[in-house]
Amino acid sequence: MSYGIPAAEPSAQIPVCPRHPDRPAYVRCQRCGRPACPDCQRAAAVGFQCVDCVNETKRTTPDVKTVYGGAMTTGKPVVTYGIIAVCAVLYVLQWLIPNDGIYRNLAFATVYATPEYGVFEPWRMLTSAFLHSQGFILHIVLNMYTLWIFGQVLEPLLGRIRFLAVYLLSALGGSVGYLLLTPGYIPGQPLSGVVGASGAIFGLFGAMLVVQRHRGGDTRQLWVLIAINVAVGFMVPLIAWQAHLGGLITGGLCAAVIAYTPRGPRQGLLQAGGLVLVLALLIAATALKAASA
Repeated sequence: MSYGIPAAEPSAQIPVCPRHPDRPAYVRCQRCGRPACPDCQRAAAVGFQCVDCVNETKRTTPDVKTVYGGAMTTGKPVVTYGIIAVCAVLYVLQWLIPNDGIYRNLAFATVYATPEYGVFEPWRMLTSAFLHSQGFILHIVLNMYTLWIFGQVLEPLLGRIRFLAVYLLSALGGSVGYLLLTPGYIPGQPLSGVVGASGAIFGLFGAMLVVQRHRGGDTRQLWVLIAINVAVGFMVPLIAWQAHLGGLITGGLCAAVIAYTPRGPRQGLLQAGGLVLVLALLIAATALKAASA
């Protein structure tokens, strides 16, 4: 009597990743149920989701905005840390590059904003804010510490782009203030440059004052802090109080534009227009000073 050999049962089909068909995937997305290989898995509140579901969620979920229209961010204030890093790197380069190469090419003096002297280099009005005195290490330490303190508050509140705009415009405003309130360059006299983030830091003072006032908070401690720093600028030699004043006013104007723009779908556009107007005022003030020199 002969017996037939039973046919082998087909093996169970191994699931594969839809995005990578050559890879087995034993974990399924908690949202759509499709298998996902390790490269396509994203941790979710419960289990994992595939990268397609995660991207779809991001696309369909509206961005969370701060009260001032900036994108809500969590974690470290990366713009603040980025500015500190740039200042630190340039400070090291000031020591490493011979013949004061960094200082000579990036520091600001009133002569560089006046074309008649043949050395018109207006970008120094901004680059000088990222340099610091080599002879006084507390110059960079105190500025960066203050930036770290205020950046942790203002950057999440305003949003990264708005915070960066306030900082850069305040830095420029500090140079404009120095230009407007400093006697013109006299040919033949020694040329001294201005460096430091103090103008931009005072801009953060002004911005914080406006924001705190707009939110209904107590501003007395800020006024005391500003008064102390203004007084120090007049009492200690070689401190450009003119840059402090220019940065303070500019930062306050920028914050007022951001804080008092009505909320709505056009809030960001109106804020951008207001900040461009502040920039235009700074450029106009510089041009008028240069024309009258």
